[in-house]
Amino acid sequence: MQALLGIIFHITGGVAAGSFYMPYQKVRKWQWESYWIVGGIFSWLIVPFIITWITLPGFWTIIFDAPATVLKFVFLFGVLWGIGGLTYGLGIRYLGMSLGTSIILGFSSVFGALVPTFYYDFFPKDGKITFTEMVTNTWGQTVLAGIALSIIGIVICGIAGVMKEKQLNKTEKNKNNTEFQLGKGLLVAVFSGILSACFNYGIEAGKPFAEEAVSHGSNPLFQNNVTFVVLLWGGLLTNLIWCFYLNYRNKSFGDYTDKKSPLTRNYLLCALAGTTWFLQFFFYGMGESKLGNGASSWILHMTAIILVGNLWGVLLKEWKGVNKKTKWTIATGIGILLISIAIVGYGNSLA
Repeated sequence: MQALLGIIFHITGGVAAGSFYMPYQKVRKWQWESYWIVGGIFSWLIVPFIITWITLPGFWTIIFDAPATVLKFVFLFGVLWGIGGLTYGLGIRYLGMSLGTSIILGFSSVFGALVPTFYYDFFPKDGKITFTEMVTNTWGQTVLAGIALSIIGIVICGIAGVMKEKQLNKTEKNKNNTEFQLGKGLLVAVFSGILSACFNYGIEAGKPFAEEAVSHGSNPLFQNNVTFVVLLWGGLLTNLIWCFYLNYRNKSFGDYTDKKSPLTRNYLLCALAGTTWFLQFFFYGMGESKLGNGASSWILHMTAIILVGNLWGVLLKEWKGVNKKTKWTIATGIGILLISIAIVGYGNSLA
């Protein structure tokens, strides 16, 4: 039952993460950097504070009483993850929802899920799962099989994206995604995927926060919210610097007060996007509390996002104009991702 609840929470988080960019596509007469940072202020500052204040009263005491090393590493991983999150938005711009989500989160899945298990093989810690444990136990072997299958599904989705690029003529590309650039997009996606995995490392580094929250009598379901606050400060810093630089370079500071644009609508859309974005990690924290922060939690979360991102790509007709073989390829990739989620969940139930 705990494993099932964990899967449900991760899938819910995946729906939020895979859908958050949609409101941004309705923003009008603003440069990318303007709507990205406005949404980000909701994602990384306002909403996390409100939700953590509601679910973990007194969380400030936990943060400021923590050892400096914990604060430093959680914040540092947040900064690195912020660079990955920043380039995630660029990757979606250049590759579209389907291909961009698959490539970026494919790399994030592998690095985020497995690197911590290798780390704990060399630096063992009570309660932490090592790669050796996973390889030598039936439940771990099942989870690893699910991870391997999810990687296959991700690769197939990527192949479908390349097939799409070859088939669509210039007019159709411009109609479905006016900024589609395969070469630049792939470089950004690989870079983004690797750094995005730092969020999972930040959760690991912030475990003392979560443990302290539980020891104070807080609901374990929300224990990770306090870690998210510090992690997201790091992400906010990275994105503020970059977006304000782009505002300066592109002379787009005026976007925030430009009465020729639908200001109220734009701010509301950014707030919706930002809030939806944070909900992915709110539900991730709940899922992690049921499954543990091993490889399975991260891979389930990433796979769910990839699945939802691809479904949005289909609904947005990003695959319009391609042949049946390409459509079957993307459908096969999505189907394999669904099966991998079930296998990872089953493996967790055996632990």
